Amino acid sequence: MSNLDPARLPELDEQLTKLAPVDRLRWAFETFGDRAGIGTSFQPAGVVILHLAKSAGLPIRAFTLDTGLLFPETLAFKAQLEAKLGIQVESVLPALTVKEQAAAHGAELWKRDPEKCCEIRKVDSLGKKLFELDLWIAGMRRDQSNERSSTPLLSLAARPDNSDVWKLNPLVDWSREQVWAYLKEHDLPHNVLHDRGYRSIGCWPCTQPTSGADERGGRWPGFEKKECGLHTRTKKGLGG
Repeated sequence: MSNLDPARLPELDEQLTKLAPVDRLRWAFETFGDRAGIGTSFQPAGVVILHLAKSAGLPIRAFTLDTGLLFPETLAFKAQLEAKLGIQVESVLPALTVKEQAAAHGAELWKRDPEKCCEIRKVDSLGKKLFELDLWIAGMRRDQSNERSSTPLLSLAARPDNSDVWKLNPLVDWSREQVWAYLKEHDLPHNVLHDRGYRSIGCWPCTQPTSGADERGGRWPGFEKKECGLHTRTKKGLGG
């Protein structure tokens, strides 16, 4: 368990801002060890983070939230990336299968109450995982959407019991162009759905191709919703 004082957050954030992403990850591993974890949904930024950690010899564990509603292409890409990098990404499953959720809440809950569906299939799963971690590493970037434009590099998030967990977005100040340039430079694969107009990829019922400046504009079409709740429901103080 890390005994890092939350009062040091502004100081640490300032220090980390001056570092390259790989050095931010090095700090994460040196500070938190096996209590650090990379959460990824295999977006391009997540691929960069996983490659940076692997290339630097940082054995930071990685996990993904397998909602049971991921595109087949995403699952195939997970296997491809694991083979390419020589890593294993743990699949964290919801408490209910899709069939059990339908029995308890009605079929296709995502069409009627996407907030509830995300809570069951994503947010609760992350909450369970965060009890194993003291630092959650994510791939949020400020240029992804207006909602994410003020995302901090380092912050405090909350576990379900409201206890502190640190959160690091090592690519928060990178642009979409930088991310894709990195993939090209290092000959890294990407989810084939990106070639079909999907700029941000989540569950298949709630994701569609999109264009324009808002990278997340194709998520939850028909709803005033741009976030699943993973990053909004775990906010805690100081801009977390």
